[in-house]
Amino acid sequence: MLASLVLLMTLAAGQPRVAALAGAEVDVELVLAVDTSRSMDYEEVRIQREGYVSALQHADFINAVRGGLTGRIAISYFEWAGEVDPASVLDWQVIETAEDATQFAQKLAARPIATQRRTSISAAIAYGTESILANSYRGMRQVIDVSGDGPNNIGQPVEGVRDKAVSAGIIINGLAIMLRPSGAAGFGSSSGLDDYYADCVIGGPGAFVLPVHTPEDFATAIRRKLVLEVSGRSPAPTLRRIATPPRTDCMMGELQWQQFLDR
Repeated sequence: MLASLVLLMTLAAGQPRVAALAGAEVDVELVLAVDTSRSMDYEEVRIQREGYVSALQHADFINAVRGGLTGRIAISYFEWAGEVDPASVLDWQVIETAEDATQFAQKLAARPIATQRRTSISAAIAYGTESILANSYRGMRQVIDVSGDGPNNIGQPVEGVRDKAVSAGIIINGLAIMLRPSGAAGFGSSSGLDDYYADCVIGGPGAFVLPVHTPEDFATAIRRKLVLEVSGRSPAPTLRRIATPPRTDCMMGELQWQQFLDR
């Protein structure tokens, strides 16, 4: 009898927190939607990956989690380019302790690095929205965190998909990767990629964009972004906020791609 009880306790202890806390209230349901399109080279994608792995284990991130009303969040991760890569998906996990965060970061670090063609921000937002609406957690806030280095150029127009997510109560923030002119300015627009993200991608109360200009910026920008999203704090004035009305042509990526095909 005692042996059976010990066995049951051991098995229960071994169950992942994602199962034990399924359906639990959390401070935020956070989706990390990470661009791995081929406009970024392998080294840039690797540095981006390392930035997420580092940020998820940083004391600032852990303290932000602990500082919430419930002291825990639910988090998931996937990579996207022309579509979402199913093999890249890390399913929802509760993070409440430093050990939880390290476990999630180690899963991410173990993933092989791969890139894909094209850029569909709309596919990333649609997938993130569906994932949030279908999970079993009850977050006080729901956030999709989109990183990218270029405008949408395939799939549904990004504005409409963004608006549907926002109407469902989801906040969309952005990390505009501006290492080279592959963003909006690189497509013949006077606006930068951060302007495109501000006008066409982000949305919801307090939505913001953080730009990344050098590979060395990745780790700091990612950590800062995660801390803001977990804590629910208002962005600093230096961060770009959503603008109304749009100053940027939200179809510029699709138009540029069509021009490329017509050559």
